[in-house]
Order: sequence, then structure tokens, then C-alpha cells
Amino acid sequence: MAFPAPVWLAVQDELLSGGEPEEDCGSRSCFDDFTEEALFETFHLSRPCIAFITDAVRMRVKSAAFKKSQPPVDVMLMAALNYYALGTFTSAVQVKAAPANLAAMVSTVSGVIAGMSDVFISFPLTAEARTRTASKMQERCGIPGVLGVLAPAHFKIRASPYDKETFKSFINSLGYTSVVSQFICDSEGNILSVEKCCVGSTFEQELWDTSFKGREVEDDLHGAFWLIGGKGYHLSRHVLTPVPEPANQSEARFNEAHGKMHQVMHGMLCSMKRRFRCLLQLGFVEEASLNKKSNIIKACSVLHNIAQKFSVPLPPAAGNNELPYPGKPYSAPAEISQAALQARQELIDRNFCVPPNSRDALGSNHLKEDV
Repeated sequence: MAFPAPVWLAVQDELLSGGEPEEDCGSRSCFDDFTEEALFETFHLSRPCIAFITDAVRMRVKSAAFKKSQPPVDVMLMAALNYYALGTFTSAVQVKAAPANLAAMVSTVSGVIAGMSDVFISFPLTAEARTRTASKMQERCGIPGVLGVLAPAHFKIRASPYDKETFKSFINSLGYTSVVSQFICDSEGNILSVEKCCVGSTFEQELWDTSFKGREVEDDLHGAFWLIGGKGYHLSRHVLTPVPEPANQSEARFNEAHGKMHQVMHGMLCSMKRRFRCLLQLGFVEEASLNKKSNIIKACSVLHNIAQKFSVPLPPAAGNNELPYPGKPYSAPAEISQAALQARQELIDRNFCVPPNSRDALGSNHLKEDV
């Protein structure tokens, strides 16, 4: 995780033992009726993980002073976790949640869990945390000074074909309708940042330029570090893109290391969609309802990080993984900073320079002997 283990331990201690006990804290939970096997099949999470999430949500709901008429927290959470896991509701959950409105419960819980991102989705903020994160990234790919991988994440949706202009705006470069969010992850697939929820035709550079994290990073608030970005981003002082046309082996090796980190991001997104199948199809969307979809995406991101911490295994795959998104570069060529180009070249020369060919070296020795 981006922040050190003691932070997690402090959060867990506060949730499980701090403050005044809830009235229903010792009461039976609706999750208790599920066997271990049924629990995992229904929610794609383990019992300790669900218990932790339940306590975290209870604390957040209590501090937000929700209406007394709301269903019990564990019932609302049961409905939401079931929807996240399967994209629908099982008959067992429908019976336990009746007569409450399932969609309303998902919407409420999604807002609550999305609001917990300030605790469970954390960019490395201290010098020590940044150094530690960059060190792990370098161990993984050989590129120094990198804090994370930056990429767009597309989530399929349905949009009304009757409003042609709006429908067209949701079509991404792969030809399907989607919404797109901006993700940053570390070398272990933990989410460091997630923001935005825009129509699928949005350029990733536009996402970056208008995002809070983009402005922070480009304003040097996180130090002289890089984020690895694909071909849809512009090379800058803090976004490290691949060399478009490698001219030598050093640049080819750099691109290979760069691509290795994009595989981590792709693997993380595939894992998220495998555990939370609602992300495979978010349903009908209008531009006015993007906030609701944003809450679901962010809630699943929070739960992904928690599941990572609890080492919860992934459920069986429901189908083939989606292909990596190729990126959507601007059609007009961008003016690239010469300072950024030089910085990337110096990084390549320092870390990916190809040693002299042993055969050439051997040939030189033979020449010397002949002379």
C-alpha cells in the first residue's frame, strides 16, 4: 500500500476498538447466515475482510448522521457488495434485503465507500514514502525515480442511441460505449489515485490536465519523480512516455521496461473487473448521471485496496480478460519540452545503455594480437 502498515493498523484499531460502541455492534450480522463458500461466491471477499469493511462503513455512516429510516448498515452493505461482485442481486440477498429498494441501497453505500478513499487510496506524500515507492518500482522495471503508473480505465456502459451526439461522445477508440476514469497504481497493483468519470471519447491527456493529481504533480508538489504514462500522454517533466521510434537497443530496452509497468496496471484493472463484475457493464448512463457511476468505480477501488491488504484471492474468471487500452493520442502533434526530452534521454543513457557486444570485443582482441 502507498502508506505504511502502521497507518492501516491505526485505522483498524480505531474502527474495531476506538470510540463508543455501536448499538448493534455485538448483534448478529446478515453476513453470518452465509457459509464460507457461499460468502465468497456471493461477495468475492473473505469474512475478515467483510467484517473490516462493515465496521469502516458503520463508522462513516455514524459520523455522517444518516436518516434513522435507513435499513441497517449490514443489510445495505450486503446489497452493495453483492451488486459489486456480480453486477446483479442473488435471490438470497433479495430475500434478506426485502422490502428495501436495492438500487437505492447500492447508491447510498457507494457514496459512503467512495468517501472513504481519503483513507484507503493514498498517494505517497512523505519523502520517505516516495523514496520507498520509487525503490520498489525500480526493482520491478529498472527505471529509477518513478512513483506509479498512470493510465485511463474504460468501463463499458449503455447509452441512448436516440441522442446521436451524446451517444457518439461515449464511444471510445476501441469502438464501444464507455466511461473513463484516471488511475495511478504502484508496482504491486495498489491504487494510489483514482479520479474523474468522463465520456469514453475523452483523451487521457485531457483527463490528466484537468485532474487534481495532474495539477499537483506538474506543479512539483510531489517532488522530482516520474509517473509512467502511455502513448496517449505527452512527455513532460513528470510523465514518462515510451520512445515513439526506438533508434537503438538502449531505447528499445527502456521501452520494454516501460511496457512491463503498463502490464502491472493492466493486471490490476483486470483483477478489479474480475472481483467486481459490475465494472464489466455499468448499465445505462447519461452525462447527467456520471457522478453515480463515479461513486461505484471509486467504491470498487477502495474495496480493491482493502482486499489486497487482506490477501483475498480472486474468484474464478468469468471470461477472457479485456485487451489493454491502446491509448488515444491527440491527432495534432504536441509541442514537447526539450528539457523533458533531454531528461528522458539521460535516464535511458544512465540505466539502459547496452554494453559492447562481446563478439565485437573479442574481434578487437584478435586484431591486437595480429598486430
